[in-house]
Amino acid sequence: MTGSEKRQQALLRRSAVLRSPLVPDAVAAEIARHDWEAVECGCGRSAGHLMDAVRDAAEGHPSAFHALEGHVFFAEHLKPPAPAVCGVLMAVWAAGPPRRATREALLWTLLALLCTVDDGGTHEAGLHGQCTAFIRTGVDGFRREVATAPGSGTAAYAEAILDILGLPA
Repeated sequence: MTGSEKRQQALLRRSAVLRSPLVPDAVAAEIARHDWEAVECGCGRSAGHLMDAVRDAAEGHPSAFHALEGHVFFAEHLKPPAPAVCGVLMAVWAAGPPRRATREALLWTLLALLCTVDDGGTHEAGLHGQCTAFIRTGVDGFRREVATAPGSGTAAYAEAILDILGLPA
């Protein structure tokens, strides 16, 4: 496949994400902001193929969040597309997914990203630091989840995220 063919496929994928009535505009904008084809995925291919999983996650499909494992994070390590995916996940979180199963899968994924090895040095953020910065933008929503759904899986994940960030619930 030539470079122009790859670019054309990337544009088609982006437009498919932007056209989904289930993807909020802010989430579509965050997806479109990244050059997915230029980033190497954790599986060794271009991260362009992650756009389908990210779109499915943005549409609220819980299994899509789990499908990111091995591509965005694996065991204790983040992969290069992690910050871009984390930005999209936080846009989904800010949009307020209504289904509890979607919120639970989203929070599980954010917690998995936070529980990886910090790869940054003393003067650089690294993948972990970039993801943490995105996740910190959702603190108020995590606290709200803990307060409104006590004893639920979503509250437990939100509380664990706050704990890792060193913030009170």
